[in-house]
Amino acid sequence: MVAIKLKYDKGYLEGEVPAENFLGTIEVDNQEFLAAAYQVDESQLVEASLEAPIDSPRLEELARGKKKVVIISSDHTRPVPSAIIMPILLRRIREASPQAEITILIATGTHRASTHEELVAKYGAEIVERENIVIHDSRDDTSLVDIGVLPSGARCVINKLAADSDLLIAEGFIEPHFFAGFSGGRKAVFPGVAGFTSVVGNHNGQFIDSQKARTGKLQGNPIHQDMVYAAQLSPLKFIVNVVLDHDKRIIGCFAGDPVTAHETGCQFVRKTMSAPRLESDITITSNGGYPLDQNIYQAVKGMTAAEANTRLGGVIIMVAGARDGHGGEHFYNTFKNAEKVEDIIERAINTPANKTITDQWQSQILARVMAKYHVIFVSDIIASDIITDMKLDHLPSLQAAIDKALAHQGPSAQVAVIPDGVSVIIE
Repeated sequence: MVAIKLKYDKGYLEGEVPAENFLGTIEVDNQEFLAAAYQVDESQLVEASLEAPIDSPRLEELARGKKKVVIISSDHTRPVPSAIIMPILLRRIREASPQAEITILIATGTHRASTHEELVAKYGAEIVERENIVIHDSRDDTSLVDIGVLPSGARCVINKLAADSDLLIAEGFIEPHFFAGFSGGRKAVFPGVAGFTSVVGNHNGQFIDSQKARTGKLQGNPIHQDMVYAAQLSPLKFIVNVVLDHDKRIIGCFAGDPVTAHETGCQFVRKTMSAPRLESDITITSNGGYPLDQNIYQAVKGMTAAEANTRLGGVIIMVAGARDGHGGEHFYNTFKNAEKVEDIIERAINTPANKTITDQWQSQILARVMAKYHVIFVSDIIASDIITDMKLDHLPSLQAAIDKALAHQGPSAQVAVIPDGVSVIIE
């Protein structure tokens, strides 16, 4: 037997696969690089990137004399190590402009607001107590302003604090993204601090259906193109984006121009996080544990890595704690009320961009996966009826899922494992 151990919630789940069925584990071959990266302290990587920004003046030069400085920062659903990054940014800005009024603007996109406890966990108590932190609300029209039109035809509406700032910078991280190509960079502005109608206009059914709106793809990706344009319409001048390993440790940092620093970081991610396809009948994956596996909505990202690896008609085993439940009422009800998942796909593709509804994009992608594969969702935290209402198979243990998948696919079925589906590009 081959032992399988995957990150799950704040711990692990384990199971075994018969040796004769085990095809292999899809992991990035970057241990030599990581060994070298670990010789440098995480804060030193951030400081070094700020000392030599890409295609940009140094942050201190940009901040000098500025009165209203806004730092866009990722929300609780992203594992950005803000407790390391934010103190460095605050110190450097204040050294250059002691009188600057600094606002940390939490980029929730269309997610729920971060709680006080989540903010403390992210930044530390001192920053939460001392700094001016504002949580973006995409549905609060009074806090938003229209700054132009996107290539998609959607209006570009963003948070007024960001639009009216003397200096707008963004903190974030870069990882493979299942329809924007990569996270980070321009996403801090759009969808991070954008209005709800703008976000859904960009995440429309036609764009999501594009074969270029996939993991690791930027060239020709219509969603990415809209996002870049939105960031350029905004006053965003500087980004600090990190790359993390599977233990959420900083292994690279890219600061500077919002476009070229991000592109440089994306090239780094592609080089260090790509792995060859290992076509299988059954693929077992996870979202790498908490916080990225805190609901079904987020778990769709890991499923798309398994989608890229699994033979048509195969089984995907998704291991995710989902302690926060389904992740969205519209997302949940779309599946609960649908007769079959194919209807969800057809409806999304035929919905005009300006009529896109909440979480339609996530529903469309999950339905796409479910239409081609049998998906078993493994969690002993979330209520079973939530999963089954969404027409997903549910089992509370990894071993039970493995046994069921093998019975479903037959005694000669080949099994592959992707330990962290959100941090790998299947080539």
